[in-house]
Amino acid sequence: MEDEDDHGEEDDLAAAWSLLVYPLAMRLESNQLLQRLKPLFHENFEKFGELGAAVSVWQNGNPIVDLYGGSCDSGREKPWTANTVVLVWSATKGIGSACVLHALQQHKIELNRPVAEFWPEFGQSDKDKITLGQLLSHQAGLCALDQRVDVLDYRGVIQALEAQAPLWPPGSAHGYHARTFGFLLDELIRRITAKTLSEYWQENFARPLQLDFWIGLPENENSRVATIYAAKSGKTPEPAQFYRDLVTPGTLARKTFTSPYGLNVISKMNDPQIRAQPNVSFGGIGSASALGRFYSMLANSGKLNGQTFFSLETIERMTTTLSDGVDRVFQIPTAFSAGFMKDSRRATSRIFGPSATSFGHPGAGGSHAFADPENKIAFAYVMNQMEQSVLPNEKSLRLVDAIYDLL
Repeated sequence: MEDEDDHGEEDDLAAAWSLLVYPLAMRLESNQLLQRLKPLFHENFEKFGELGAAVSVWQNGNPIVDLYGGSCDSGREKPWTANTVVLVWSATKGIGSACVLHALQQHKIELNRPVAEFWPEFGQSDKDKITLGQLLSHQAGLCALDQRVDVLDYRGVIQALEAQAPLWPPGSAHGYHARTFGFLLDELIRRITAKTLSEYWQENFARPLQLDFWIGLPENENSRVATIYAAKSGKTPEPAQFYRDLVTPGTLARKTFTSPYGLNVISKMNDPQIRAQPNVSFGGIGSASALGRFYSMLANSGKLNGQTFFSLETIERMTTTLSDGVDRVFQIPTAFSAGFMKDSRRATSRIFGPSATSFGHPGAGGSHAFADPENKIAFAYVMNQMEQSVLPNEKSLRLVDAIYDLL
């Protein structure tokens, strides 16, 4: 069922508003949830400077509410519609992680096996004992590169990772691999399946689930993509030391977010040639409903619409904490499972914990997706105007809190 929410004259906060409501008798009642989410979603535009955004909520493998509104461009000439897709930044890492875990499942590969067993060149510089589990949970110590290499030079980045010595003893600590993680995932998939991660995603998930999501956007889809904009100035971001380090040459945070180098200017991400690059670290483009549908499958024991994508053992890999404590990069407590950030429901408010039931990934650009197997809930929020800071996404978190208030 589709309703039009008519706010009359367009104001300078948002373009045309639309919503889809799915009348389903479930634990989360769709109309009640809509009444809670719709005002908060609108407030994101009125009070918090949102330009364009969409949110998708699922439970028990079914969509409950999809909201979308605002504009795809700063001139507010192109309204955000159900057909709009957008760059989701680091939320792509969750997609990439799922692909790797699926490949490990299909080839019956355990997480305690060395990465170098499948990727021999990786074993250079005392990395021969790094396990798949350590790599997937950001424990490998490869969050930054000593070599200066372009992020668009895939082979160059891979060779730099092969030569790179760990920045801490692998397994002794963890630190968010902001830019290198996608390359590590992609090369693992290539070594195990002889396919790129982008190809693997399309073949095993995007096409079977009819997901409006790409890692490497086809040229004919560009007209649907919302333009990405840099963050507006706002309150001082936290944690303060991390942000001081982020702009200080030589610090781990600075090296992590600038190596491999390139694509640090937000506007470059609007270039169709850049959108076409299959960058697994931060290049995925899709809709909130596509992310919500995918994470709904994860929240429902790896099954959706009669199809089984993941075994219960693989879902357990996604939800079991493999690393927790103070993150070497973010300098705050974080927790990771095999490829996913634990307690992603609260992750964007910087409240992490190994006891959490939800997992997913918040993107630096404000996008946020998670699965909650306990309540069989999936949530996705996407936007085209970056948050000021890398960690918090208060706009989506307000909606998340409202959902859980109803449980």
